[in-house]
Amino acid sequence: MEKYITDEQNGLEYELVGDYYIVAGEDEPPARPIGVWGARRRDYLKQHRQGLYYELLFSGKLNDHLADIEEQAQDMMCNLTEQMKHAEGVTEDLKRSDQMSWVGAVNSIQARVREIIQHELIDV
Repeated sequence: MEKYITDEQNGLEYELVGDYYIVAGEDEPPARPIGVWGARRRDYLKQHRQGLYYELLFSGKLNDHLADIEEQAQDMMCNLTEQMKHAEGVTEDLKRSDQMSWVGAVNSIQARVREIIQHELIDV
């Protein structure tokens, strides 16, 4: 039996799956990646907001919710990091003149930004 056949009357293509032909077409669209922040949100919902977690899961909206959180968190991470670097005077000049101070300052900023994201996007 052929793997794919086309029905001349309706123009649909069928794919052989097991012993049956089913309409061949695009499966569900690929899921958007949820990343680290989406995974943290999922874990938080499972542990602390089970009702919301199951509501999103059963309605099919969980992955989109988690992917949206991931995108928002990434944007927040970039924007807040740059704003804090500017406000605290962590510049490229500092990086050239004293790399260790620059690394320490950037790590400190990123840690604070991660805490902000955790409290404003994940644990709500």
